[in-house]
Amino acid sequence: MTGPLAWLRGLRVRLAAACLLVAAFAALATAALTYREARTAMLQRTQDSVVRSVRDRVEAVAPSVPFPPDQAAIDRIVALVDTRGNTDHWTVVVSFGDLWAAGDSSTTPDAIPRELRRIVTDHVSTAFQRVDDHGMLALVVGVPITFANRDGRVASGVQVYVITSMAGQVQEEAALVRAARNGAIPAVLLALVPALIVAGGVLRPVRALQRATRRLAQGRLDTRLEVKGGDELAELARDFNHTAAALEEHEARLRTMEARARGFAADVSHELRTPLAAMAAVIDVLDEDAAAETLDSDTAAALRLVSTETGKLTRLVDDLMEISRFDAGAAALNVDELDVAEAVRRCLAARAWSDAVVTDLPDGIRAEVDPRRFDVVVANLVGNALRHGAPPVEVSLSSERRADGPWVVLRVADRGPGLAADTLDRVFERFFKADTARARSAGSGLGTAITLENVRLHDGRIRAANRPDGGALFTVELPRYARARTEKDT
Repeated sequence: MTGPLAWLRGLRVRLAAACLLVAAFAALATAALTYREARTAMLQRTQDSVVRSVRDRVEAVAPSVPFPPDQAAIDRIVALVDTRGNTDHWTVVVSFGDLWAAGDSSTTPDAIPRELRRIVTDHVSTAFQRVDDHGMLALVVGVPITFANRDGRVASGVQVYVITSMAGQVQEEAALVRAARNGAIPAVLLALVPALIVAGGVLRPVRALQRATRRLAQGRLDTRLEVKGGDELAELARDFNHTAAALEEHEARLRTMEARARGFAADVSHELRTPLAAMAAVIDVLDEDAAAETLDSDTAAALRLVSTETGKLTRLVDDLMEISRFDAGAAALNVDELDVAEAVRRCLAARAWSDAVVTDLPDGIRAEVDPRRFDVVVANLVGNALRHGAPPVEVSLSSERRADGPWVVLRVADRGPGLAADTLDRVFERFFKADTARARSAGSGLGTAITLENVRLHDGRIRAANRPDGGALFTVELPRYARARTEKDT
């Protein structure tokens, strides 16, 4: 995810959010437990107080209750129980069989829950129950009036019920909720500060590791991290430093081995040039004798074989010398403005390939290139197409204007079997031959590598592909205006 909201998915936000969630959960859990305990204690205190008050009032009234009571007695019980004033907002209901009376004319016997009446009747004991009274919480307390006889206390059948509102307790509960909320929200907000501090402490080494990894990817193998502490992040930093040190050591060893290999190739090819020159001179003389038929047939055949192999060896040494100059950074680019189509024609004519190649070379395409190196590029690509492809070999030239300027595009194609898919990425490697059966062929395996280096020296590009209708296709792209390079530049 990219864009202005990408930071929302960052590790800092996630760590801070995790800390805030933990803090919020802890605050909410604490508030919920505190609320539950406080509410239970508050309700229990209120219920105990009401039940005790009702029981005391009924016990005080009980001795004056006649048995069996009539309606007037029932009404007097209501009045006696309800004499403690209006501060508690009681509603008294007294029942005896079919007789009943209520302190509030709007109250009916149905206001008393059946389950509560059953408990008071069956168990002859005080009971209470919280009910919903028109959307408000109310407490109903039931107390039976008993009298004493020889067998103990016996129920008189008179039951006194008191209905009292618990609106005050509801308000206290709301106050508890507000207090819990007002305490939890600041706690969560205050947790943001340590959350950001913790996130920053975790992210600092992670960001340092990220920067160090990028520097390491850029080739700066001397990059190291500062190790602090003994936690997992410190262990990760130590592992990174060990890995970077091992890579630096291996890279130095490889560079040393590569330099030695290049120096060996350069030294060997340099040392071979002098004896090869002497051998070539002698073979030229012997070739003249063979041409004059002054040698017998076996000697002439052997001489021709030696001449052929010496030519191959000479070309191999020349290629090695050329590669060594590229490796040493001593390859110079001597730029000259020339007609590219004419340069391609001269290359083909010099090697007697004009009749073997189909060309599409429009005139008027001029570019700044090194004539010798461009000749090598054309010769290597066309030579490979003629040796390993199938006719017709096609060479085409075009000019293209792109966003970064005008370019010259050279294409060399053949109608052969093409290149195997697994060799397209390796065709420009040194000593690589796509056909292992031609390991003893005239090619050294350096032609395409030298071609690649010459194209790069021109700030150009080259790629290999297969034509849809069969055959290999090499495409060379060169800027028409190249920067002239000298040995001092390189």
